[in-house]
Amino acid sequence: MQNTLQNERPTLSFWQIWNMCLGFMGIQFGFALQNANVSRIFQTLGAEIDDIPILWVAAPLTGLIVQPIIGYMSDKTWGRLGRRRPYFFYGAIVTTAALLVMPNSPTLWVAAGMLWIMDASINVTMEPFRALVGDNLPNRQRALGYSLQSFFIGVGAVIASSLPWVLTNWFDVSNTAAAGIIPPSVQYAFYVGGAFLLICVMWTVFTTSEYSPEQLAAFSDSAEANAQSEPKTTINFAKTMSVSGLVGVVIIAAVGGMGLEKELYLLGGLLLAFALLQGIAAWQQQRRYTGNGFFTVVYDVFTMPRAMRQLAWVQFFSWFSLFAMWIYTTGAVTSYHYHSVDVTSKAYNDGADWVGVLFAAYNGFAALAALVIPVMVKRFGIRVAHAINLIFGALSLVSFLLISDPAWLMVPMVGIGFAWASILSLPYAMLASALPSAKMGVYMGIFNFFIVIPQLLAASILGLILKHGFANQPIYALVIGGLSFVLAALSLTRVKLTN
Repeated sequence: MQNTLQNERPTLSFWQIWNMCLGFMGIQFGFALQNANVSRIFQTLGAEIDDIPILWVAAPLTGLIVQPIIGYMSDKTWGRLGRRRPYFFYGAIVTTAALLVMPNSPTLWVAAGMLWIMDASINVTMEPFRALVGDNLPNRQRALGYSLQSFFIGVGAVIASSLPWVLTNWFDVSNTAAAGIIPPSVQYAFYVGGAFLLICVMWTVFTTSEYSPEQLAAFSDSAEANAQSEPKTTINFAKTMSVSGLVGVVIIAAVGGMGLEKELYLLGGLLLAFALLQGIAAWQQQRRYTGNGFFTVVYDVFTMPRAMRQLAWVQFFSWFSLFAMWIYTTGAVTSYHYHSVDVTSKAYNDGADWVGVLFAAYNGFAALAALVIPVMVKRFGIRVAHAINLIFGALSLVSFLLISDPAWLMVPMVGIGFAWASILSLPYAMLASALPSAKMGVYMGIFNFFIVIPQLLAASILGLILKHGFANQPIYALVIGGLSFVLAALSLTRVKLTN
């Protein structure tokens, strides 16, 4: 990378971009092992099927808190390791440690706590990677950078998701264990994944350089960035605080007064917490104490670029679908296709292993889709291409209800792979031109809200919907996810692009 001031970022070589994005494959090892195996671990340690969503809440809640903080901090960081790389370095170390401990959890509460720690450290490592592409690449190469990240996500997830199945079928590692004991195949998969994550992230840390704050300020978008870095308007936080606080109180009162399910306390509590944050921001605004990180993040939530607001609903419905799939596919396949809910039985564990293979497959198809999607964008335009891929995902999730032979579940993985690859790249491509460089990190963190909030909502209500509407049959969570993908595709009609 050149170290001279200039108006345009220089074009990087393919291998420089490759090195910059390789760490994302390691991060995906952590996410893929988590997504494919944590529900299995929870059930093994005694969780009931309708308790799983609330146990999973640690993951999205952690992202909601961590990502904007890390984004803001990394925007302000500069040291021996640069701007974003310190967060890669230390986050990877903690994530690796969490991956080693997670499959040895002796009780359910320990496993839930380890999920919290693991997801927090993954978020510390992951959030700056998105911003790093914006920092280092000129506009004409950002699509390539995000596409290469999607490719590495797919490849990493293929390997990680299939590890328990590979260890069982290729290396004769047992996939069953006594009641309350996590099978050895899952344990060893987490060990391998932890080592691979650390190697990949450290490769990026030590092979990639970054621009200094002075160099970033000299690029052509610095004027726009500086212009948007300070508050210009006064936000009526009191009004928005009153609305969210009132709704939160009503929900909590309804749970207590009407005997509704305890999961709704989470939804009400989140609304009250959001009201409290707005109240603090209102107090700071009144006293003109607006130069701190807390106020900056809250203010930026309400003054985000128009493209972010328009893409919010697309992300919301897309990630609601994905979260439904991640937490309920194991329960759906083992109960509906393998006809077992006994976590100690061979049928259940064979079904759980097959879910790992299916998750590996959709990520493999996503890696291939990352090569096809640019052609779709050129042919149909970016909005229509994304909508087509979301509809592929919708049809694929609904088809789980129609397919009886688990071997045929490989077919819908193609559509899910296209949806996944598209979700990981096209919204960021639509958003990229709207983000000022000086606030790339914090805006990427705020954009994560529209990934996290639907996951928190899913954790609050999916268990209730299944319990009261579908006799606790997890297969219907996948159908609900398919319908949510349709809503995401329809939301794209509201997105207005400026270029």
